[in-house]
Amino acid sequence: MNKTATALPEDWREGHFALRIEGADGPQAIALAGGQAFDMTPAFGTVSAWLAAEDPIGAIAARGEPVVIDMPALLAGGGPARLLAPFDLQALKACGVTYVRSMIERVIEERCRGDATQAEGVRAEFRAIIGEDLTALRPGSPEAMRLKENLLARGWWSQYLEVGIGPDAEVFTKGQPLSAVGSGAHIGIHPASAWNNPEPEVVLAISPRGTILGATLGNDVNLRDVEGRSALLLGRAKDNNAACALGPAIRLFDAGFTLEDIRNAEIALEITGPEGFHLAETGPVGSISRDPTELVDQLVNPHHQYPDGAALFLGTPFSPSKDRDAAGMGFTHHVGDVVRIASPRLGALVNIVDRTDACPPWRFGIGALMRNLAQRGLPRA
Repeated sequence: MNKTATALPEDWREGHFALRIEGADGPQAIALAGGQAFDMTPAFGTVSAWLAAEDPIGAIAARGEPVVIDMPALLAGGGPARLLAPFDLQALKACGVTYVRSMIERVIEERCRGDATQAEGVRAEFRAIIGEDLTALRPGSPEAMRLKENLLARGWWSQYLEVGIGPDAEVFTKGQPLSAVGSGAHIGIHPASAWNNPEPEVVLAISPRGTILGATLGNDVNLRDVEGRSALLLGRAKDNNAACALGPAIRLFDAGFTLEDIRNAEIALEITGPEGFHLAETGPVGSISRDPTELVDQLVNPHHQYPDGAALFLGTPFSPSKDRDAAGMGFTHHVGDVVRIASPRLGALVNIVDRTDACPPWRFGIGALMRNLAQRGLPRA
């Protein structure tokens, strides 16, 4: 298997997908339906405008223009076109601390103040207090509030526990519209960070009306030592050049693929290092503490709207902690790591780790997109 090749699900010819490619004249919004490709750009201009339509799937046959795409070459990254992140003007939002495992790791980061050498001791101490299994604990419930009081009494309260078991979810901005990279691209780690990791996640496609339209895969790259120093450094830890990867395509909900498939999905993470390091882990999406619909309700509501739609990271079922450079030091990235995030119904998102200042700089923003669409005589959202 080519470790750097992107993959669509094995049943992609039976589903409906939204993807973006870099064409000769600029980005194209492409639909896949029944194994055929359709260019949605002449009708809508952007993926965000297409997915804002009343019936995005119905619009494929009604308004899409059939095109021929060499899918094997596109997925292998060797053709004239390349995959882009499947979202364009949508807000890039993310939920944090939605899984018990990731909540524990966030508390550890905070208690360590970003010092990885202390992680194993803090992890053992915390588990001795809370036990091994919090998966049945519903955030905001009376049981969760009693645990909160117990932790407060022991001096163990944390802002991560507040959003992990409290009534309000953590929802933050991962990056700006158009800043995400697609499958096959390099992802960035800031060279000042010595403790960092990928965060494999399911990412929902949300319409301006708050409807969940489908899902894709995402890598919410995180600088653990930076966020561990202070939660107020979340933006510095999360929003960096090429530090948000999405793809390979948004699988739209239809008769054969629904939100229940997301609830029952598993995410697999594989990291292959240039020095021979190998890590493989899996995690169930269904172990999430809050149902995806609850997270969407906390994102889109009468108090907050997203007129161009949104991409919503659901949070990671796990953060890799396998020792890499020394015993007790846990995991951190090396330049050259190949990161593969996969799920059977969503495909595989594959990226190569590099320094943020060595990844291609982000220069194609909203203004550039609007100018490009105007030059091509296409709808501007």
